Amino acid sequence: MAGTGVERERSVSVSTNSVSARDGFEWWSGMVSEAVMPVSITSEYTDRFRGAATSLRLPQAEVSSFSFSPMSAERTPAHVRRSDPECYPHDRADRLLGTRLSSRTGSGALLAGYLSGLRENADHCDAEELQRLGSVGVDLATVFLAGQLDRPPVLPAETRQQALLARIQAFIDHNLADPDLAPATIAAHHHISVRLLHRLFQQEPKTVRATIRRSRLERSRADLADVRLGHRSIGETAARWGFRDQADFSRAFRLAYGTTPSDFRRTARFGQCPRGGPASGSPPNRSQD
Repeated sequence: MAGTGVERERSVSVSTNSVSARDGFEWWSGMVSEAVMPVSITSEYTDRFRGAATSLRLPQAEVSSFSFSPMSAERTPAHVRRSDPECYPHDRADRLLGTRLSSRTGSGALLAGYLSGLRENADHCDAEELQRLGSVGVDLATVFLAGQLDRPPVLPAETRQQALLARIQAFIDHNLADPDLAPATIAAHHHISVRLLHRLFQQEPKTVRATIRRSRLERSRADLADVRLGHRSIGETAARWGFRDQADFSRAFRLAYGTTPSDFRRTARFGQCPRGGPASGSPPNRSQD
């Protein structure tokens, strides 16, 4: 709706803050019906309704998040036929309409976590990255919905590999603090061979070990730049993200960012945090050690 959106990079945010508390529910109902889909909404909080929505626009998809006062929504077949009749379900997929889909376990938890991370980090990705990440999100959604229908997903081998790679990347991100995180443990957790794991990463910018190290360095760098963590020593920061040896961490940090961890933190405290990265022209590490 005109005048209610705030452009921030690739996302658009709207909320009932743009209208009075008395008009919040009517505004929200109209916004949802116009911008999302026709639907009938009821609420016991019509006199003080509050809601907000953020939409991330990707090349081939759109990811949206909503927060709102307690309400009930009903989308009838008439709503569907009126707004998008070509999308009205005629096969087994209609079994999922009105069904609560869990995001706490299995592929549902993976999909929810992936979409949340994608929304939070989209502003740091270029168009090519977003296109690939959006495609992975669609693949994960396909796997999740197929599982809800009690049938194996009919997906090409490339799509299955992308979904597996997304699971592995998420596993790495959640286990960076474990100093024993390595190709062998990652492969064992996903019931694949180490050889297949390395093959999955052949099209990625870095090998498995290099991906782990880079992710650990990025998390450590963020901690060092956070003035709230100034009480934490360099060694404690390194250990927090899985580095066994402070000297090894310092060497890796300097190679990646061109400065020592202590100098970086000192500079960051004065608001001059360098936007470091790997030395320009350095080839990606493709070793499979």
